[in-house]
Amino acid sequence: MNLEGLAFQALNGLASASGLFFVAAGLSLIFGVTRTINMAHGSLYTLGAYIAVTLATSVGGALGFWGGIVASALIVGLIGAAIEIVLLRRIYAAPELFQLLATFALVLVINDATLWLWGAQDLFGPRAPGLRGAVEILGRRLPTYDAFLIVVAPVVLWILHAVFTRTRFGRLVRAATEDREMVGALGVNQAVLFTAVFALGSLLAGLGGALQTAREPANLGMDLTALGDAFVVVVVGGMGSIAGSYVAAVLIAEVKALCIGIGLVHFGAYALNFSKLTLVAEFLVMAVVLIVRPQGLLGKAQVAVRSTAEPDAPIRAASSMMRIVSFIVLLIVVALPVLARSSPYTLVLGVDVLIAVLFAASLHFIMGPGGMHSFGHAAYFGLGAYGAALAVKWFAAPMGLALPAAALAGAVGALLFGWFAVRLSGVYLAMLTLAFAQIVWSIVFQWEEITGGSNGVLGIWPDAPFDRLPMFFLLTVVLVACGVLLLRRMLFAPFGYAMRCGRDSPLRAEAIGIDVKKVQWFAFAIAGTICGVAGGLFAFAKGSISPETISINHSIDGLVMVLLGGIQTLAGPIVGATVFSILQDTVMRQTEYWHALLGGIILVLVLAFPMGLVGASSQIARFLRRS
Repeated sequence: MNLEGLAFQALNGLASASGLFFVAAGLSLIFGVTRTINMAHGSLYTLGAYIAVTLATSVGGALGFWGGIVASALIVGLIGAAIEIVLLRRIYAAPELFQLLATFALVLVINDATLWLWGAQDLFGPRAPGLRGAVEILGRRLPTYDAFLIVVAPVVLWILHAVFTRTRFGRLVRAATEDREMVGALGVNQAVLFTAVFALGSLLAGLGGALQTAREPANLGMDLTALGDAFVVVVVGGMGSIAGSYVAAVLIAEVKALCIGIGLVHFGAYALNFSKLTLVAEFLVMAVVLIVRPQGLLGKAQVAVRSTAEPDAPIRAASSMMRIVSFIVLLIVVALPVLARSSPYTLVLGVDVLIAVLFAASLHFIMGPGGMHSFGHAAYFGLGAYGAALAVKWFAAPMGLALPAAALAGAVGALLFGWFAVRLSGVYLAMLTLAFAQIVWSIVFQWEEITGGSNGVLGIWPDAPFDRLPMFFLLTVVLVACGVLLLRRMLFAPFGYAMRCGRDSPLRAEAIGIDVKKVQWFAFAIAGTICGVAGGLFAFAKGSISPETISINHSIDGLVMVLLGGIQTLAGPIVGATVFSILQDTVMRQTEYWHALLGGIILVLVLAFPMGLVGASSQIARFLRRS
């Protein structure tokens, strides 16, 4: 493509950057003040699109379209304020990851509410009145509406800048971004400030969704797509920086547009299709930025926030009673092939639960005792699954060699990604792990010659005698029990104490001679190895593997399992994975709107047990003993 073509693609990139900026600016604003990772922000973007299409088609004309955009933004802003007042205000004192769990539950509820109200079909909005033509630029025709979007984003950025620099509300927002506890100490009503900020952030998300209706249809898959893109933009630009969000949105949109413009390029005998990089371009940009400048392009180093949640209690060895109960539960699980002889599906569900337990336990190992939040743990699960599947497909390896290959694949991925990840902390570490997971997903999805692409790898079945379900179930029990016990044993070894020391006080740990980064890196490798085993078991349990195993949804499922059970206890991921897997399986068969029902159950559990199921049980037990 010539330079004129590339320049025209750059203009298209500016138009796409507009939608990215609106949703990312709202997300950045909310996180900067409330420190809440709002997983439901993409759902608010989706609601803005659906409401705008409805108003535009029902009213009609210029009033219906432009009035619908304004009304949609205001309505979504009010919905955001209601979410903050009814839900988030009740759990600000809980650990911040439980706020993530609550907002993820909202994603499920809002998605099914949207399905119920508007149906599963895509909704196409009308073209923008007054902007239906095109302008000729560089010998090509650019839609007038795209030109409008190129202009409107900087205008909104200027308005936000004026509000935050010239008004009392803006000064309070900037002060809360720097130190919200000090703002509260000065007498500012934090509850009102948080609600106003959440409403404004939601309004921006709704406005972004509404403005996109003239370019693309409203659909149920917009929420997670918009959320992933928004997270990338916010992290690249810098948490809490509105200007950074605009710069990052333009940068990422331009990179993707230029990838499309460059297309297929030949390097001698090899050809590289840059268009395929659009699936992962933003995550490559994010990974590079975080490695070079961890706080983002225009962000500042995050100020330590004084948490209102109770400090984590030291991890203690299991009591005699707990060991007896655990042994009894293990005996029941081992006897399940006999107890459930008349119900083969029980063993199928049991295998799924056991694999989920190992997946969640490996994630908890680095999140709880390690203090490293990972949003991309499915990468190691997927590497293990593909490691086992490809060993069988390409090398005809027996299961006895394929499972070690799965562990090795997970370990290598964790060593590679962990080396970069442990140099960051907090949300930046979490987003870098997400970037690496998306890079792995993109490679698996597009490397069709090796991985099968979207079709995956088929025909991965266990060898005899494990080709019979009861025997495979028992093998899974043994491997999962060994994996969980190994993780537990390591936590009470010197390595585990060093890891927890680095989590609780890195400076003191370094002062007494502990290499905190190296310990955390090894912890990543251990968790990746165990997670790889879980992925290998999954491949043999299902007989196939596909890229969905490495998707963002699977990583989020792991987070939900750990948080649902309780991150402060070693039994938490086991209980959380069991409850989540059984709930998901049971609820899916009850109603078409099972996402909403599952989300509602999670919300109830979060509000009733903000420390997780195991944490709540421990608190109740302590209360009864004192009584």
